[in-house]
Amino acid sequence: MSDKKRILSGIQPSGAMTIGNYLGALKNWVELQKTDEYECYYMLADLHTITVRQEAKDIRKNAMDLLALFIASGIDPEKSPIFFQSHVPAHVQLSWVLNCNTYMGELSRMTQYKDKSRKHADNINAGLFTYPVLMAADILLYQADLVPVGQDQKQHLEITRDIAQRFNNTYSETFKVPEAYIPKVGARVMSLQNPAQKMSKSDTNENGYILMLDSPDAVMRKIKRAVTDSGSEVKRGEGKEGIENLMSIYGAVTGKTMEEIENEFDGKGYGVFKPAVAEAVIEALRPIQEKYNDLMSNKDYLEKIYRSGAEIANLTARKTISKVYRKVGFIQP
Repeated sequence: MSDKKRILSGIQPSGAMTIGNYLGALKNWVELQKTDEYECYYMLADLHTITVRQEAKDIRKNAMDLLALFIASGIDPEKSPIFFQSHVPAHVQLSWVLNCNTYMGELSRMTQYKDKSRKHADNINAGLFTYPVLMAADILLYQADLVPVGQDQKQHLEITRDIAQRFNNTYSETFKVPEAYIPKVGARVMSLQNPAQKMSKSDTNENGYILMLDSPDAVMRKIKRAVTDSGSEVKRGEGKEGIENLMSIYGAVTGKTMEEIENEFDGKGYGVFKPAVAEAVIEALRPIQEKYNDLMSNKDYLEKIYRSGAEIANLTARKTISKVYRKVGFIQP
């Protein structure tokens, strides 16, 4: 029995990945693999993508792109399984059991349900309402000790903990109750056009985000157009959210502290700083993009990776779902 703490992490393949996804999450996941402390499972959460209607071909393309980017960014499939959520049937099996142990009032209070309902008023479906239960199933299925979460995901972890504790109290100890994993370092990357909002691939303004596969010209153009204040000093402070966001990005890709960045660009102004940020991002993305292109030309290798990952994930998941089915009273197959 391993004494490593198990971590489950996942991203929806619902569109092209931004540097916000990379710097805020994926880069930290790569670091987790370098220690002997954690056992990591990395999931491409494709079941979650269909709460918002999309073209089937787009889902397939985005899923394969994201798989290649996981590996190109440094996640080692030899150390940690990388798998598609839809390839592990137990996610849906456990989700139904947990649905029957989750209250309508809990789900109606979820802020992301409210937000997505406003954005997709023509398709407020049942999956949109109950997807926090599927997210809970994702986590509890692997008996995860820790779940990396950002500020916008804390509510989902809280309901997962509530569901786990309720099930344990009703049917006896079954699930580990997961804790939040807060990385020691990690950038919260905001929109380049609206620094009050998190960078998102769903932003209607393409200048608000940088994609992992953006060309050097596109990266330079978007950063040069980034919203800043009317001043010229590269430093933090009230009213300087735009420049602070660029400093955070620069620091995340160079490893420099905010103080070091302020000193480096003291007296140089935005006209020098913005191109420097763009160049640093371009250089950080270059090896990832090169590796991605190599991987996308070797689809057989990618298929081998996701099949192997699904085998490992299914072995773990089946142990949990078998225990759950027995606890609730189902006849074992």
